[in-house]
Amino acid sequence: MSLTMYEASIPAFVGMLTTLSKILDSGEAFAEGKKIDPSVIINARLAADMLPLSRQVQIACDAVKGAGARLAGVEPPSHPDTETTFSELKARIQTTIDFLNSLDKAKFEGAEDRTIAQPIGPNKIEFPARVYLFEFVIPNFYFHATTTYAILRHNGVDIGKPAYLAALGPYFGR
Repeated sequence: MSLTMYEASIPAFVGMLTTLSKILDSGEAFAEGKKIDPSVIINARLAADMLPLSRQVQIACDAVKGAGARLAGVEPPSHPDTETTFSELKARIQTTIDFLNSLDKAKFEGAEDRTIAQPIGPNKIEFPARVYLFEFVIPNFYFHATTTYAILRHNGVDIGKPAYLAALGPYFGR
């Protein structure tokens, strides 16, 4: 049996989103422990022209909920991008996980042969589904997840690579 579009996407997305929520827990604990206003961390950036941590999380969630929906041929849910606290960001992640877990695997059948229309700004770009998933969504998702991690590390949160790879815990005896 060959790898399905569902197997190539949803389990990894759910795993990394779960990890993202856990590293946000670390960011929140760090802010509390150091008596830093949490909004300082949530609005932190790696560079002045980059988006803040909150937006990195929102975009990571949007990338995978949109991908899951488009590959399954259903309408993606809409979120207003109003999260300003760690709790709200973690709720956004959980809502995304719940949506991904609700997708019917059977709806992904034949997805590899579909054309996916992805809105980007005022335009829609059409991709073969395989290109969409492997060359657009996956790199975009991991970019924003990694940037969230990097913003937290840059601001002093004591997390390392094992925290980022936490979803692989069963393979490392954890």
